Amino acid sequence: MRKDLRFKIYDLRSQRGFTLIELLIVISIIGILATLLMANFVGVRQRGRDAQRKSDLRQIQSALELYRADQGSYPNPLPSCDTSLVVGSSTYMQKIPCDPINNAPYVYVYSSDGTTYAIIACLENVNDSQKDTTSVSPCDTTGVSNTSFTLQNP
Repeated sequence: MRKDLRFKIYDLRSQRGFTLIELLIVISIIGILATLLMANFVGVRQRGRDAQRKSDLRQIQSALELYRADQGSYPNPLPSCDTSLVVGSSTYMQKIPCDPINNAPYVYVYSSDGTTYAIIACLENVNDSQKDTTSVSPCDTTGVSNTSFTLQNP
C-alpha cells in the first residue's frame, strides 16, 4: 500500500509546470527573435519605399519625354505632386506621384532649363545598388539620408 502512495505523490510533482528559470529563458529567446525580426522588417519597408520612389521617377521621366516630343522642351517647373501634367487637351500624366512618406525631406526634386532635366529622390537605404555615385548629394542637407537616386534626360 505504501508503494501506491509514493507513486501518487510523484505523479502530482511531475505535473506542476515550468520553473521560473525555464520561463525566463523562453521569454529571453522570444525577445531576441522579436528584436531581430523587427530590425529586418524596418529594412524591408525602407527598401519597398525606395523601390516606389524609383518607379515614380521613371513614370515622371516617361511623361516628360512625351511632353518634350509634343512641346519641344521640358516643362519648367514641374507641377506639384497630386496634380496633373496637362497642356491644352493633352494629358501627359494624370497625377504626379508624391514621395511615399510625402513630407520633407522626402520629396521629389525637379530641375530643368528646358533642354535638360534632373529628377532626384532621397533614398532611405544607404546601401542601395542604384544610388548616385557622386560624392555630393542634394540629400546631404536633410540630416536623414545622404543617398539619392537621380534620373536625367536620356
